[in-house]
Amino acid sequence: VQLQAFGGGLVQAGGSLRLSCATSGRTFSSYVMGWFRQAPGKEREFVATISWSGINTLYADSVKGRFTISRDNAKNTVYLQMNSLKPEDTAIYYCAAKSGGLNTYGRNYNYWGQGTQVTVSS
Repeated sequence: VQLQAFGGGLVQAGGSLRLSCATSGRTFSSYVMGWFRQAPGKEREFVATISWSGINTLYADSVKGRFTISRDNAKNTVYLQMNSLKPEDTAIYYCAAKSGGLNTYGRNYNYWGQGTQVTVSS
């Protein structure tokens, strides 16, 4: 499975961005998908994850109510809609895939995209 994240950019605080993660392979719909982020000097952290069906989701407390993860299995794509962005959301955002159930630990994801930079100015 190959993943490619895009949609990052520079936005002012309070603004919105939508990240996309396109995947290759015919088994996309069987994978749990996740978004993680890593800010400069910090460890990678969990952002959101979505089940293969799209019905079940989990969010980090820091983004709950502001970010929405979704997926379109027909397009082999997962999205992260980010609203009310804050400077502390600045990071490289990575999408990842795994088989099995929802999980918030990056070490349990088997496949990773290259990341897309999100910068939120104050």
